[in-house]
Amino acid sequence: METKIDVLGISGSPRKGNTEILVKKALDICEADGLKTKIISLSDDIPMDEILDDMCDARAIIIGSPAYFANVPAKLKNLMDKTNILRQQGRKLKNKFGGAIAVGGHRNGGQEYVILAIHNFMLIHEMLVIGDKDTAHFGGIAVAKNLGDVLNDKDGLETTENLAKRIVEILKGVEI
Repeated sequence: METKIDVLGISGSPRKGNTEILVKKALDICEADGLKTKIISLSDDIPMDEILDDMCDARAIIIGSPAYFANVPAKLKNLMDKTNILRQQGRKLKNKFGGAIAVGGHRNGGQEYVILAIHNFMLIHEMLVIGDKDTAHFGGIAVAKNLGDVLNDKDGLETTENLAKRIVEILKGVEI
């Protein structure tokens, strides 16, 4: 069965903002290389069944999250918990590629712990966790306090773009 989505981006923030900006930035890079993408924002009221269906349909999933006390916000944790049904129904996320993006209010604002929580979620589902390309990080890690600040974070943009480039490489089977 052919998938409808190459890369699904999930913004795990309970509000519109910097996390969604970065997830969209990553998806734009994937789209520019011909991949089909879709974004879901947990700030929207989307039925959980629809989100789970899209996760099953995607070849790769990028999850972005703000750092809330060095962890993911409750809405994203709730989604992660709801995916347990996908494990029970035959490990439906197994062997899908996964990447993480985290945004914090300071350079050392808990982003690596957020990335770790997302990676642990992916590993439990037997997904194949992807880091970023060339910059040797765990994924996209950015700093922002106000709406749009991520667009001024050179390092955050670079790690996010490199995560997307690595996912493109893997899905297309070529090094870019």
